[in-house]
Amino acid sequence: MTPASAWMTPRRLMAVSIGVALLTIALKTAAWWVTGSVGLLSDAMESLVNLAGATFGLWMVTVAARPADEDHPFGHDKAEYFSSGFEGILIIAAAAAIIWAALPRFWRPQPLDQLGWGLALSMISSGLNGGLAAAMLRASRRHRSMALEGDARHLLTDVWTSVGVVAGLVLVAATGWLWLDPLVAILVALNIVREGGRLVWRSSQGLMDAAVEPEVQARVDAVLARFAQRHGAGGRVRFDHMMTRRAGQRRFLSLHLHLPAGWSLGRAAALRGELEQALVDAVPGLRASIQLLPLDVEPLESE
Repeated sequence: MTPASAWMTPRRLMAVSIGVALLTIALKTAAWWVTGSVGLLSDAMESLVNLAGATFGLWMVTVAARPADEDHPFGHDKAEYFSSGFEGILIIAAAAAIIWAALPRFWRPQPLDQLGWGLALSMISSGLNGGLAAAMLRASRRHRSMALEGDARHLLTDVWTSVGVVAGLVLVAATGWLWLDPLVAILVALNIVREGGRLVWRSSQGLMDAAVEPEVQARVDAVLARFAQRHGAGGRVRFDHMMTRRAGQRRFLSLHLHLPAGWSLGRAAALRGELEQALVDAVPGLRASIQLLPLDVEPLESE
């Protein structure tokens, strides 16, 4: 890990996101002020959502980093899902506001001024958002942070919003068709509704204890297969009742390990420890809970 990567923790990146959001709000508001474009106004409104989402995200990643306590014995990791869901709802609300502001321009079109300045300011803010989004996406995969991923995808949506607005304004300047300005704003709004809906859906799945990702499950299955091949000669080892879930940056696994009834407790515990270590090596940060049972015993099923 490079020094730069080590520095980019979720909390620091969220703090940087707040600073970038304030700067882009200033740039995009200035772009709207000098041009009068409702498309650029919609772009500035989405940056306000960026600020609110990043602020809430910083709070949630701070909560998620707290260690387990008496009231939360499994930790606070799920707090990140609230951040992502909140940002998704904000995106959808911003899209509604954009459409509300754009519709009157169809029947009352207004001329646009100083498009060169407006486009330049918009593209500068897009460059800032794009660079930050790329860094946050890389960090979100490294830290398995839903809050970082949610904010990064929102910033990428903002970049595409700006690109669409700029393209619309260029067409307005080339054709003189003023109705293209509100049309682009509405198309942008519909696009960001899709992204907001995806964030809300993913957050809801995390809060409902969804299973680990397929690639993580594949690594777990590979470890169990190797372990059974090495220690399971003559039917001495059997696995069942495996369940997984993810909570923010953490992954949890529980399963039953069946061993011969004649084994000593020390021997069985040593084998369980070996399996736990192999699973953690394959899935860093995994919390594995392995229950030992004799081969001829099945636990009671709870309904």
